[in-house]
Amino acid sequence: MFPLVYEINTRIWLHKLSIEHNRSVTLGNIPDEEFAFFSSCGFDMVWLMGVWKPSQYSKAIATAHQGLRASFLKHIPTVTPEDIVSSPYSIPSYTVNEALGGETELLTFREKLHASGIKLMLDFVPNHLALDNAFLPEHPEYFIPICNEEWCLDPQAGFQYRKEQYLAYGKDPYFAPWTDTLQLNYARKETHKMMTENLFKVSSLCDAVRCDMAMLVLKSVFNTTWSGLGGFMEEEFWDKAITSVKLRYPDFLFLAESYWSKEWELQQQGFDFTYDKPFYDYLTEASINSEKLTGHLLGNWDYQKHLCRFLENHDEPRAAEKIGLNHKAAALVLLTSPGMHLIHQDQTDGFKKQIPVQLLRQTTEVSDGKLAEFYKKLFLLQEREVFQEGRIEWLNLNTPNNSHCLGFHRFTAKESAYVLANFSGTGIPLEFSHPSLEHGAMKKLTVLSTQNKNKTSIHYAEKVMKITLSAHEAIVITCITTVPAYKQE
Repeated sequence: MFPLVYEINTRIWLHKLSIEHNRSVTLGNIPDEEFAFFSSCGFDMVWLMGVWKPSQYSKAIATAHQGLRASFLKHIPTVTPEDIVSSPYSIPSYTVNEALGGETELLTFREKLHASGIKLMLDFVPNHLALDNAFLPEHPEYFIPICNEEWCLDPQAGFQYRKEQYLAYGKDPYFAPWTDTLQLNYARKETHKMMTENLFKVSSLCDAVRCDMAMLVLKSVFNTTWSGLGGFMEEEFWDKAITSVKLRYPDFLFLAESYWSKEWELQQQGFDFTYDKPFYDYLTEASINSEKLTGHLLGNWDYQKHLCRFLENHDEPRAAEKIGLNHKAAALVLLTSPGMHLIHQDQTDGFKKQIPVQLLRQTTEVSDGKLAEFYKKLFLLQEREVFQEGRIEWLNLNTPNNSHCLGFHRFTAKESAYVLANFSGTGIPLEFSHPSLEHGAMKKLTVLSTQNKNKTSIHYAEKVMKITLSAHEAIVITCITTVPAYKQE
């Protein structure tokens, strides 16, 4: 029900494998041990980020961009032109990068995944295309036009694709434009048709898509941002596009990168899962916001079960760096919460340096073997029915709101799981009551702790459980219960 997804920076990964194996590694000749790793972790999907044809303009802009260069030098001490690549989200056309092996080798990789029962996810970027995209100069109508007077007022707003003819850069309305992209005009039906055709092409090559900044092409967002330049978007894009793809591929899965509380709206338009940025924010704040996280996790079940939760991805800082001592506790909370779970490349090894997406070379970091071993235990744990099917309810702990502790109960008709976490720097005794703790009702009790030791300080009687958690410790207690499940309101 809730897929476990592994995100890979494809270009970084293949470059690294080529060095390790002293040969050119492309998608068609991936070493068998990589597939063994996917299987041993229990990943349901592998997301290959950055497989599409690279943009020459994007690479040139990234090479000259002082801000990006500073981020490159923060990751590696020296940078050469060969280390820099185009943004994976500045896409000229949805054809597979030949340097990675092209379409034939991508399909070979997909077949090998399928042989292990794993599906393939790729990127789809609905909001924009690269400056050197396949549709210019023949089809400028697909993009947002800017008149000469407008461009003179703000030359950073658009791109001169012909003499004194301008098109708007792709943009999130709250940030500066992405100057290696052009904004698509969803006020035009031709654009809907063209992007749906692109989606058909992508969906023929994989089993799922992660749709970049999906909320930007909602009618409400597009019209607020672009109607003054491109006209009004009259029909939504997503509901028809998703329906069309699923008529061809009924089991195809859509994941939306989503912000600004647009998750529910996107779910209603057909997305199987949407990013859960509030969960990430509440869980990774310097002082965890347990009160807001509690309220968030108690949201409507039909909403909760379509969320994608994560501790890091290519856009966010590394979890080991941002969360530090609370990394294991946060990972336990993540993987016992309902929803899709997204794991980022090298997250389980505790790597701390975020990689700019325009960089081909990765710095060397030391793997944290104990952390990787703990993640493997969590991956195995989250496969249990109580975490795949079980509802969620909050546990009322005997702690003040500012204790940085939280607890919740996952349950099915036959199984219960109690998740408790202490994100503070001091130990704390906890207790809670629950009807399922009746004497004799709990059987086959198992405990997993972030402390990698047997937990002996657990006592329960008269529907009350008492336990002491060490600093930065989280535990999950699973058991078979003979008490009927209590329905969540």
